[in-house]
Amino acid sequence: MSKTIFPGPGCGKDTFSFERSLYSKGYSCVIGCDEAGRGPLAGPVVAASVLLPADVEHSLFLDSKVLSHKKRLLLAQILRKTNGVIGLGIASEQEIDTVNILQASLLAMQRAVESMMGIAPDFILVDGTFPIPISIEQLPLIKGESRSSSIAAASIIAKTERDRIMTELHTHYPLYNFAQHKGYPTKEHRELISTHGPCPAHRKSFKGVKEYVK
Repeated sequence: MSKTIFPGPGCGKDTFSFERSLYSKGYSCVIGCDEAGRGPLAGPVVAASVLLPADVEHSLFLDSKVLSHKKRLLLAQILRKTNGVIGLGIASEQEIDTVNILQASLLAMQRAVESMMGIAPDFILVDGTFPIPISIEQLPLIKGESRSSSIAAASIIAKTERDRIMTELHTHYPLYNFAQHKGYPTKEHRELISTHGPCPAHRKSFKGVKEYVK
């Protein structure tokens, strides 16, 4: 597909323009896909795929990184209460250590798309540089969360779901304070790994963890 039908990153703030352009070209089900959790030292990578409903205010959905935790939860609730369709996919810590974080992220996104029940996406807008290993036409978008409402919605769902998982992991491994830092390599988290060693939720192939694996 020619990329000339798409607006560039400097063409205003209409973050539904990619989707609208694709629908005008004859596509019937355009979804956005993103992941959360590539950088942490612990926990899974979580991906989400989203089909935004026609009657939702698309401009509400912004890159999850620029939103507060409270706003992300509110938008996720709005999306779930409308006719939006959501898919979720997870790649575990063990899978990350086996295939590397990039391949695990793509695997999680593939699972997210495949989990969307009752619809048949015919185009995927993907955050990042790499396409998902799935036989559906797609376009990777660098900084896609700030360029596509569908990707932004997916980033919000992925982030809130991963935060929920990390808070749950905190109840199993309270020594590491996962509920606070969500597995990211903060100074506190690194010091706790140094003191206690890694737990089963840690990514054993990551620098900052592998040094302490016995």
